Amino acid sequence: MESLSIADAMTSAMMVTVLAGMPILLIAMAVGLIVGILQTATSIQEQTLAFIPKILAVLLALVLLGPWIFSLVRDLAVNLFTNMYKYVG
Repeated sequence: MESLSIADAMTSAMMVTVLAGMPILLIAMAVGLIVGILQTATSIQEQTLAFIPKILAVLLALVLLGPWIFSLVRDLAVNLFTNMYKYVG
């Protein structure tokens, strides 16, 4: 029986966090960059104009990527709870 450490559990939790959050953050960053370029090109300097497209893009990304993100988190939780006796003992 192999002994797992808390560091292994934390490493996998951090990897799941990065994998789950990165696509959403990249989409928000890309939409913000596109809106910023369009604002610069048209000389529209309204600060609140960038929020609506970013919010819509993030919501769409959450709807599309939600099942994948949920499966990542679920697999981590199942792995942690099934191997809990290895972390304790």
